[in-house]
Amino acid sequence: MTVAVPAVCLEVVMGVGVSIFFLTLGAILKFAIDPDVFGESVRMDVIGVIFMIVGGVGVVLSIVLAPRRGQTSDGRLMHRENNPPDL
Repeated sequence: MTVAVPAVCLEVVMGVGVSIFFLTLGAILKFAIDPDVFGESVRMDVIGVIFMIVGGVGVVLSIVLAPRRGQTSDGRLMHRENNPPDL
């Protein structure tokens, strides 16, 4: 039994998924939480903006680098045999 494993697709999905997580977390910290919840030393709205920037850059890089990864891949195959042991 031969199964094709598209390793590139998994990396792109994980990159976009993590980036969307950072965008969501940043939006929650920016818009849904009081900026002074931890006092004046930690500003949650600034941390939220930083997370949204990181998430946005991550989404852009994941989309831009996805075609390049696909062109360099040589279509790896995983080969697995399910033969019973000799008795």
